Amino acid sequence: MPASWKPPTRARVSRIRDRLREVYGIPRMAPHGRPLDELVLTVLSQSTNDRNRDVAFLRLRERFARGGGERGSQSPIDYAAVLAAPVSEVEQAIRPGGISKVKSARIQAILAAVSDPERREAVDGRPSAAARDGRPGAHGPDGDPLSLEWMRTAPIEQSRAYLCALPGVGRKTAACVLLFSYGLPDIPVDTHVSRVGTRLGLFRPGGRAGTPSQELHDQMLAITPPGQELEFHVNLLRHGRRTCHARTPACDECALARMCPSRVLFTHAEVVASRRQSSA
Repeated sequence: MPASWKPPTRARVSRIRDRLREVYGIPRMAPHGRPLDELVLTVLSQSTNDRNRDVAFLRLRERFARGGGERGSQSPIDYAAVLAAPVSEVEQAIRPGGISKVKSARIQAILAAVSDPERREAVDGRPSAAARDGRPGAHGPDGDPLSLEWMRTAPIEQSRAYLCALPGVGRKTAACVLLFSYGLPDIPVDTHVSRVGTRLGLFRPGGRAGTPSQELHDQMLAITPPGQELEFHVNLLRHGRRTCHARTPACDECALARMCPSRVLFTHAEVVASRRQSSA
């Protein structure tokens, strides 16, 4: 990326969005309203693929279905039961997702933190519902100590700060919870979005390893057209998975090639590699 880099203009971001829209369409995904599910899914997704993550989540739901749901049912997870269970039982349920010993402990640590009303009070500076009406841990609107329903209408900065204070939760996970659960204006910057955005010059030079996650998320949120956080995230992710691969991006098939300042770097590398093969 050139040293004279400047933040992308709104017009440039809109052109990139429009081109991605032509290729991938406009994603339609209604907020699901289940923030604890989103938190658990992000933990299960670490160091594994989507299929294993989903199998692990299904197994967790089958084992801890609310109301004793039957195998394969769509019953919600009883997270109070997950928190109260021996960690070995949670570990066994999520084993298909890999590193289950670490993930089971992390899931229970997050649930324990969510059930602590003092954490909410520490973030917004106001007495929690539990403190007001004397019910230990009952800071959800329905008295559920594990409810995060208050985030639906709370200031997004407050909800983001609360989530990032949970064990092992960073900006990407917080953005996933806010965007996918409640449709709030935040945008997750995962490895695909970061890679594609860096190559397109959307982020300042420094690369994915050289730019802190906090800064990447702030930059991404600043340039994303309001109300299009879901579309921009999903389409950049799709492009990273299908075309703009980590090691060998398919620049000759890329719909964004003409507006990508990094294309020359990869085409030059291909020419050099081809010449070396010819002379070998």
